[in-house]
Parts: sequence; structure tokens; C-alpha cells
Amino acid sequence: MILTVTLNAALDITYRVPELRPRTGHRVSEVAERPGGKGVNVARVLAALGHRVTVAGFAGGPTGRVLRDLLARTAGPVVDALTPVAGTTRRTVSVVEPAADDTTLFNEPGPAVTAAEWAAFQVAYRDLLPGARAVALCGSLPPGVPVGAYAHLVREARAAGVPVLLDTSGEPLRRGIAARPDLLKPNAGELAELTGSHDAPQAARDARRRGARTVVASLGAAGLLAAGPEGHWRAVPPRPLRGNPAGAGDSVVAGLLSGLVEGLPWPDRLARATALSAATVAAPVAGEFDRALYEELLGRVGVAEAAPTG
Repeated sequence: MILTVTLNAALDITYRVPELRPRTGHRVSEVAERPGGKGVNVARVLAALGHRVTVAGFAGGPTGRVLRDLLARTAGPVVDALTPVAGTTRRTVSVVEPAADDTTLFNEPGPAVTAAEWAAFQVAYRDLLPGARAVALCGSLPPGVPVGAYAHLVREARAAGVPVLLDTSGEPLRRGIAARPDLLKPNAGELAELTGSHDAPQAARDARRRGARTVVASLGAAGLLAAGPEGHWRAVPPRPLRGNPAGAGDSVVAGLLSGLVEGLPWPDRLARATALSAATVAAPVAGEFDRALYEELLGRVGVAEAAPTG
């Protein structure tokens, strides 16, 4: 089983409009609701790939009930291990303009988590670790959760001998990387913010020096950059794709974790992650991917060894 942790889960709402114009009304042509938050998106992609997944984190209030109902209908083997909270799960709204190939995001902050609720989650997390083959710690922290939460969860996974991936940003990332996660998955902006360098290879090297064993950075349409003790690679999709980029990075995480538990060599993991990310851009909502496109792209992703920096 693969364990995904989403401390700030969300009900994802996607609106499609012909054009987004400030200070005016809009007619929404299509509405979609999905269980969301980065780790939940990762779990849904993993389940679609046929992996058993357990979803941990927090859920509460009417929005949390809708999220859990939708999660129960997810195709594939997904187990709901979300810890209940008194507050109400947040919503995230994506406004998609297909003609402009643009998406505008609105992210609510999340419910306030009490000390008792955080303690209950930690007990549940420790109980889940022995059955996990890998752990993904993903997304922002809701109010009330300590800023060092991911550092604590990384150390717990490492103590249990479970490979752990970290995908967050800001101060939680700075604290979390010091706990030495096995894999760090930032995007280019997060990597630059962490290291102060906009040169991706140099920034990946700096992130490894700060504690990450391996860094896989999402570079948007330019693909992925990977740097670790096993080698350095660049993975590039065969062509740029138009669509909704929301959730593309989460599909990268799903590709990396599925490749890890299947024992794939790094070039194959990166090819899968890149193809999944591109196929997610072509899907209507985060947490899903265009399977036919994924299968088409998988054998055409270019993966090449890159020279180590420094």
C-alpha cells in the first residue's frame, strides 16, 4: 500500500467559462466537483494506475462529508483514513478558460486544527506506517498544524524504514528538508525560493546539500530534472500540450512513487512521471489523466543523463 498524506485536503471545484473578465458576471458552462488537495490527487492517479492507496489527513464539516463521499466513489483501491476535525474542509476553485488556455485558482486557507486533532492524526499516521511501502507528504498546512509538521512526519517514516517523498513549499519545506526526505518534488519556483538560485541544476544540488537524498524538480513544459546518488537526468515530453495544468505536479508524484514501489529504474520512473503530468494537463480536472494520451506519450518521453552540477 502507498500512503498519501494531505493535511489540507479540499473539495476541488472547477468552473469553465468562455472568458474570465474582472468586475462582471459570468455564465459557467460546466462545473465539476472532485476530492482534492495535493495528496488526494496523487492517490486518485495511483489508484487509476492500479495501486492500493490509503489517504490520510484531515476532513470536517459539510464540505468534508462531500469530499469523503466523492472519495468513496473513486475508481480503484482507495482507503479513506482521514482524521475528523470540527472545522470545515476548505474548497479550491479553478476557473478554466479553454479558448485562452488559462486557469485562475482560488485556494481557501483550510480549517483550524486543534492540538488534540493534530495528536489524533499523529497516532493514526504511526499506525499506518508499518503497512506502507512508500509515503507522500503533500501540500500546504492548515491553521493550527505546527510549521514543523512535515519534518516530524518525515522522521517518523524514516524511523519506520518507509521511503518518504515531500512535496510542499515555504517554511514547511525548509523545515521538512532538514529531516532528510528520500525524495523532494518541488516545482521550479519552490526550488528557487528554497535555495535562492534560479539555475535549476545548481538549485537541485543545493537542495540535496540541505538534506534531500534525491530531488526531482518540475519545470513545466520543459519536463523534469532529477538529481540524486543514482544519477542525474532530464526528462522532456515529446510535445507541448494545451489544457489545465492543475494537478500536473501531483501526477509527477504518483508516477515517481508507483515507479519506486514497482522497482523501475530511474529513467523509466521519470518517463512515467513526465507522461502522466502531460496527460493530466489534457484532462478536465486535477487528479485525473487522459489514459490514451498517457500511453501514447510514455514511449516517446526523452530521458537523457545530465552532467552533475558542481
